[in-house]
Amino acid sequence: MKNFDLISFANADELARAVASKWLDEIESVNRAGKSYCVALSGGRIAQKFFTSVVEQAKARKMGGGDPGFADSFAEASTPSLPSNVHFFWADERCVPPDDAESNFAIAQKFLFAPLKIADAQIHRIRGEDAPEAAAKAASAEISKIAPVNENGQPVLDLIFLGMGEDGHVASLFPGEPGVSISDKAIYRAVKNSPKPPPNRVTLSYAVIAVARQVWVLVSGTGKEPALRKSLQADGRTPLARVTQFRTRAKIFSDFPLI
Repeated sequence: MKNFDLISFANADELARAVASKWLDEIESVNRAGKSYCVALSGGRIAQKFFTSVVEQAKARKMGGGDPGFADSFAEASTPSLPSNVHFFWADERCVPPDDAESNFAIAQKFLFAPLKIADAQIHRIRGEDAPEAAAKAASAEISKIAPVNENGQPVLDLIFLGMGEDGHVASLFPGEPGVSISDKAIYRAVKNSPKPPPNRVTLSYAVIAVARQVWVLVSGTGKEPALRKSLQADGRTPLARVTQFRTRAKIFSDFPLI
């Protein structure tokens, strides 16, 4: 039995709108229940479209404030927002300053956080300007303070967003890694000499991705079709394949059909 759901869309805009709507539904539901919500974001080419659609739909829904009745307060709010119980982390980050064009944080800051005026206390960025080992250590400590931790010491995130590269990589987990890296139980770990620039990065481990309550993978671009096909095979060996094999369920959204 397959352990993933594959949902296809006609183009990247449709994908971004549909996933944004689904995510905002989740946030509204969790907020009504008065629960905290921890999510890890990713970068990639689809991220800007996705963040922009989230902002547009939050405005259309008149979302604002931070308590279970937050929608009722929108009349007094000057901009849409997301509730204060939503905490943002990252699936991975490039080791660059936070205002660098290569920074995953920078994309989220420009297209999601700033338009929604998300409070700094909700944003837990990876310090890409630091050495990767130090950044990984600090990020691991930070996420463990906010997200619930299971019996194995792994933070259990409500949702992890992932993209996928043309080689099947997710976050900064690349093909060809040694077995010791794949089985690493670290929360965040340093990546050096990445096959894609910039060479130094920080990434969530497979172990954290495996225990998240949900993982949604946004795969955009027809050049990624061969890698996605390989990833969805029962004996796939790409990083995305490992994610689906380590989990009982993942949702994969693509902007092209697999026939």
